Amino acid sequence: MDCLGCRIANGLEPDLNIVYENEYITCVLDIDPFNEGHTLILPKKHYWDVDEMDAETAHAIMEASQKLSALLKYLYQPDGIRIIADGGKFNDLTHYHMHVIPRYEGDGLLWGEPLHPDGAGERLGETRRRMVEVLVNEAKGSMFNQ
Repeated sequence: MDCLGCRIANGLEPDLNIVYENEYITCVLDIDPFNEGHTLILPKKHYWDVDEMDAETAHAIMEASQKLSALLKYLYQPDGIRIIADGGKFNDLTHYHMHVIPRYEGDGLLWGEPLHPDGAGERLGETRRRMVEVLVNEAKGSMFNQ
């Protein structure tokens, strides 16, 4: 297996700190955690982005995020939980993974502002119209890529 994410998800890497797994996913502690308990959820099958997944895997990931959130709240009493996954070229592992991170007020993990704002907030009505139009067409059986 050439993919590091696949090797992690399938238990083939040494010294993994697996906290939960089932037939679809593996949850491991992040090796460079932002806060104690920072966990990654990785599908055992290779996916790059969330929109490529089968429904069973997507459901297993969301179910694990709920389980981990409850566990982290119980163990560490954080002020909140951040659940995040980057796709496309921002997916540095090149294998889909979801971060579940306990958050604390003042921990420095920021949402951030765009470096190059494009005025998207001024076009919300048009953006909504375009998105709904595609979703309606998709429900009628057309493809996103047509």
